[in-house]
Amino acid sequence: MEHEEYGPSFAVTVTRLDGQWQVRAYEDDFSSLQTSVRAVRALRSEGPAFALLCVDDDYFVIVRPTPNGVQALVSDATMAVDDDFAAEILTELDAEIPDLDPDELDDVDGWPDGDFELLTDIGLSEEVLGVIADDDDLWPSQQLLRIAEELGFAEELSAAAGLED
Repeated sequence: MEHEEYGPSFAVTVTRLDGQWQVRAYEDDFSSLQTSVRAVRALRSEGPAFALLCVDDDYFVIVRPTPNGVQALVSDATMAVDDDFAAEILTELDAEIPDLDPDELDDVDGWPDGDFELLTDIGLSEEVLGVIADDDDLWPSQQLLRIAEELGFAEELSAAAGLED
């Protein structure tokens, strides 16, 4: 989904089945966190299952429903100031929406917020995830590809999300 004025947007589910990563695109208009939660739960996976969302290449979100609720990470908490979807995710996390003037957002460096340990059980430490999420030299789509590289499904993500290097 390439837009002229925006970067790529995509939503994919990720799970492991018989030792193989399965990455599938799904429709998400980034208006409700429940869309991602439903998409992941519909996988009925015995193993790890989560969603990776790239919103206009402005920020990314990782969503991982668990029996105890929803774990999530948003790559740029400042997006919640004037983006309802990012605000919903921070609200779900019981995180503060930054008290910033929307007109000053371009002058503020964003920061990630959420559950940095949400992928530790499958091999991505919170330290490495934090470094990737803090890397201002990468676009959000590139950050998600780095996460996929760390976990071993970069090719599958590129194919499912329509990203070409």
